[in-house]
Amino acid sequence: MKGTNYTARQPDAQGVIHYPDEEHRIWSELIERQIGCIEGRACPEYLLGLEQLSLPLDRIPQLAEVDQVLQQATGWQTAQVPALISFQHFFELLAQKRFPVATFIRNRAEFDYLQEPDIFHEIFGHCPLLTNPAFAHFTHTYGKLGLAATPQQRVYLARLYWFTVEFGLVNTDQGLRIYGGGILSSPGETRYALSDKPERQPMSVIDALRTPYRIDIMQPLYYVLDDIDALFDIANLDLMTLVAQARELGLHPAKFPPKQQAV
Repeated sequence: MKGTNYTARQPDAQGVIHYPDEEHRIWSELIERQIGCIEGRACPEYLLGLEQLSLPLDRIPQLAEVDQVLQQATGWQTAQVPALISFQHFFELLAQKRFPVATFIRNRAEFDYLQEPDIFHEIFGHCPLLTNPAFAHFTHTYGKLGLAATPQQRVYLARLYWFTVEFGLVNTDQGLRIYGGGILSSPGETRYALSDKPERQPMSVIDALRTPYRIDIMQPLYYVLDDIDALFDIANLDLMTLVAQARELGLHPAKFPPKQQAV
């Protein structure tokens, strides 16, 4: 597993995490910038969840504040984790309806992009949609499947998560919109995803399972749901049979060059 330069902050005896003022300022700048960026781009279900969460603009929220809203909406809550966790722990948490949140925030050197998920990515990018029944059910089902899967099967499941929870697009009455948290927490990807630059295809689970991706580039391809409730339909498929079929068929050709290795 890749290392990280970040260390998650720990709560005090009352369960409160004390962040330095500079980290609150980084949160404030990130959220104000991104709220402006997602206008007219985020799907209605995400925006409704964001309104329900009522995230503070001047400070990093405490996880208990987020939990109160999620538990009432869908029975979910957050789980404080270190900067990086194992796949096993990740699936265990999702199977328990607990969404992992690393309690650190990026520094200014990585203000626009960092590879590991920080508290801004997890809270702003993902938690609003965890108030939505379809998204919450899909994520819970995904966790249970991943927990029972082999390491080889998990590699395929990771692609489905990537092209839905992280980088999914959805058709709405207002037009094409974003629901993936990897997009919605990034200003560059938020603008890029709905531009004429990437390729977009209707969601096909078998194709998503077979599509390679890279985490360090703008996505060359996005899969588009007919509506957010299509996540209910995907969760109700025999996904592990589809994983087996995808493994037999093999991967689609990559739509990006190989990553350059450091010399």
